[in-house]
Amino acid sequence: MLRRVAANVAVNSWKGNIFELDHKLIMARQLHARRIEGIDKNIWVDFTQLAADYKVVNLGQGFPDFSPPSYIQEALCKAVNGGCSMHQYTHAFGHPPLVSILAKFFGRVVGHEIDAFEDILVTVGAYQALFCTFQALVDEEDEVIIIEPFFDCYQPMVKMAGGKGVYVPLRPRVEGGKALTSADWVLSSEELASKFNPRTKAIVINTPNNPLGKVYKREELQVIADLCIKHDVVCISDEVYEWLTYDGAKHVKIASLPGMWERTVTIGSGGKSFSATGWKVGWAIGAGPIVKHLKTVHQNSVYHCATAAQEAVAQGFQREYELFGTPESYFLQLPEMLNQKRKKLATCLESVGLQPILPEGGYFMISDISSLKVDLNDPSTQDEPHDYRFVKWLIKEKGLATIPVSAFYSPEHRKDFQNYIRFCFVKEDSTLNAAEDILRKWSDLK
Repeated sequence: MLRRVAANVAVNSWKGNIFELDHKLIMARQLHARRIEGIDKNIWVDFTQLAADYKVVNLGQGFPDFSPPSYIQEALCKAVNGGCSMHQYTHAFGHPPLVSILAKFFGRVVGHEIDAFEDILVTVGAYQALFCTFQALVDEEDEVIIIEPFFDCYQPMVKMAGGKGVYVPLRPRVEGGKALTSADWVLSSEELASKFNPRTKAIVINTPNNPLGKVYKREELQVIADLCIKHDVVCISDEVYEWLTYDGAKHVKIASLPGMWERTVTIGSGGKSFSATGWKVGWAIGAGPIVKHLKTVHQNSVYHCATAAQEAVAQGFQREYELFGTPESYFLQLPEMLNQKRKKLATCLESVGLQPILPEGGYFMISDISSLKVDLNDPSTQDEPHDYRFVKWLIKEKGLATIPVSAFYSPEHRKDFQNYIRFCFVKEDSTLNAAEDILRKWSDLK
């Protein structure tokens, strides 16, 4: 009996050792693809959760806390109640009414005839348009020039495609003191030209820029265009804030410059255009021979976008086409409304001793925090950039959420731009007033 028990123990022990060995072998095997190493962290996931945990006044995330215009809401309701076809698949690369009006609308803006079914891909937001573009055009060891500050998804998307990011920062041009507007942040044409080489596949620009608010002038775009043509490089132009410009700044599409239609992919957003970011309707527009490669990625990833939301955006653009340039156009009304909020936020920041950089476009404003003396003693953040530590302190101690600007820079340049934070002003006045109360009370205590 004792011999049998001992034998069973020995067998079970042997089985246990084998199981443990198998488990260790499985754990030792690399389960993830190498292309996602180092890109698991996401600032929006981290800071959105932190803001939710502390129930703060949120000027961090870039979405309106007010409703879209009534006509676009009505268009969605009508689409949802529009019968069977609105609840089924539509054309994989874009709902026909939507691509048709986008071709008509932007053909007029760019000054080039656009083929609705060849030159446009409708995507799940501008995010997926960017993803399809990088996956379709960037190959292993290709270099992609990214102008900083950049929207944070560019860097990991280039890496996932196997490419290498090459970074050129906009730098503040200080005359007589401090840079006061986003127009004071400029690109060195010499530095930019030095980054082009035979491995350069693409350059990424964002105008109006997030987080800075810079709107590239025609002359600045021409410098980029000339380099793209000289080196046979594709330009990926993220223009999701194209309707939001202030103080006479004019948005110019680089695709409209001579020789650039054939080598530009323009990224747009219905969510940003109509203040309905949750609809996730975006697009990429460019010459058919380029866009066809984006379609290959699209059909092998999401394949199709929500029909009813595309129908509603189509109706919105049809209305804007008819009213374009008139006081009734939402594309004129929205920047007029946001200009007042922009001024309100700038005045508030100045009144509490902060140095805002007045944006020419978009709905974000960055501010210099280098003059603020704050005791950032949290040991859990001691290895993070200064702006990360400051934003976390502002959330936890003052109940106000913003975003650290160094998150929009590459590791090689991040240390030079960690004295700025980003505020979002596409918010109800009540939200901006609550943020102002927090800042004023803090200022009074200093």
